[in-house]
Amino acid sequence: MSAFGTVSTPVGVIGVVSDGAAITRVMWRSTPPEGVVVPPDPAADPLLVEALAQLTAYFDGTLRRFDVPIDLGEQTAATRAVLTALHETVGQGETITYGGLAARSGTEVPARGIGSIMGANPVPLIVPCHRVVAGDGLGGYSGGDEGRGLETKRWLLEHEGALPTSLF
Repeated sequence: MSAFGTVSTPVGVIGVVSDGAAITRVMWRSTPPEGVVVPPDPAADPLLVEALAQLTAYFDGTLRRFDVPIDLGEQTAATRAVLTALHETVGQGETITYGGLAARSGTEVPARGIGSIMGANPVPLIVPCHRVVAGDGLGGYSGGDEGRGLETKRWLLEHEGALPTSLF
């Protein structure tokens, strides 16, 4: 059985799904997806409690790298290689271009395909797709509250020190 919990952040409410063995979803929403329950006792899923605590620490500025098991679900080998390369090699305060991630992953996925993979990332923030940028700017971002993707991406990168803080 999967469990769901939320944490309020400066970029909106973030929901987390745990199957007890791994974090399977991170999303901007305050209600559980269909088929996922909110445990009556949050401590019933220690992994969910830990993931929510780590998210809080990340937004407080005291956590630089998430350390919870994740399950990327059913993915192609190329998608899994791209997400794994991002998760393992691009740290806080760093960015990488779509083309750079394509090369680093060892796949033959073109830069545009990397963007599609980032948009389908089941565990954003933990696998930091916000750190993948276009060669000529931020690129896109499907995270954050509806219609606020790029604003959220900019905030996250500024929070991590990867972008100078906006003056306006």
